[in-house]
Amino acid sequence: MRTWPGPRRGATSRGTVSASPASSLTVTPSTPAVLPTNEAAPAGASRAGLITSLFSLYVIWGSTYLAIRWGLQGGLPPFLMSGSRFMLAGGLLFAALWLRGAPVPTARQWGASALVGFLLLGVGNGGIVFAQQWVPSGVASLVVGSLPMWTALFGGLFGQWPGRMERWGLAMGFVGIVLLNLGGDLGGRWLPTVAMMLSPVSWAFGSIWSRRLPMPQGLMSAAAQMLCGGAMMFTFGMLLGEQVPTVMPPARAVGAYFYLVTFGSLVGYSAYGYLLRHARPSVATSYAYVNPVVAVLLGGVLAGEMMKPMTWVAMGAILGAVVLLTRKK
Repeated sequence: MRTWPGPRRGATSRGTVSASPASSLTVTPSTPAVLPTNEAAPAGASRAGLITSLFSLYVIWGSTYLAIRWGLQGGLPPFLMSGSRFMLAGGLLFAALWLRGAPVPTARQWGASALVGFLLLGVGNGGIVFAQQWVPSGVASLVVGSLPMWTALFGGLFGQWPGRMERWGLAMGFVGIVLLNLGGDLGGRWLPTVAMMLSPVSWAFGSIWSRRLPMPQGLMSAAAQMLCGGAMMFTFGMLLGEQVPTVMPPARAVGAYFYLVTFGSLVGYSAYGYLLRHARPSVATSYAYVNPVVAVLLGGVLAGEMMKPMTWVAMGAILGAVVLLTRKK
């Protein structure tokens, strides 16, 4: 899962900073936390920033399923791997921002970051990584495909129900995910299944709720969330008795780990934060429909898997859903 924010409207009066994953920072006056409307993206969103962020999530987070699988196959324990990944990425981002003079989060902002980090990373990402020890990646992507549905539900409860065409897009995308994973087996273990089912619910709720919390400014929000969420996962892994491999993992597992740190966390998580700040929730979470397509394509290129006719039908439905979800700016 890509694993699953950055800049959001803050609760302070000094102003907010929004940033794209390509890392330009734009200072805007602070206003009360207000969810964007269904008709257009909030003011301040640039077309280049939105397209870059969407492309990053569609491609990068689609490839993290394979990277997580390679890491687990190389003997890396799930929670220590994910926790250290986010702590390392968050620490690097925090240090870079601090050296550039970014304000250190207040105690209240650290608390909000810890809460969001727990929901998105601890439960959201951790549940998927834990389940992938037994559940195939394709089945995991089916479950993650329900994320926009949960996001639309929680967004509606907070006063932002999706429009008619967006509802058609959500339905079409979910059908595409079902077709793509038709015949998938959830396995006979109840705990991984529960963790996997809870993952998108927690991620969606945390994404919507984060808009109303006093988050740090700009990319410091992503750094704080990764530090807090990563520390929670790492501690949980230690409590479970997970141990770092005493023998050097295979080169493929090591490469997958640093790919997750650099692209899955630093780039991908910041891009998701930009979309949460500047786009409608249905657009920000539309990656959940495209990621399985990317995973299928990577499987064909790297593992020689053949594309079945049903897969092509599913991909058509998924891409059609993306068009409906992103047809407005």
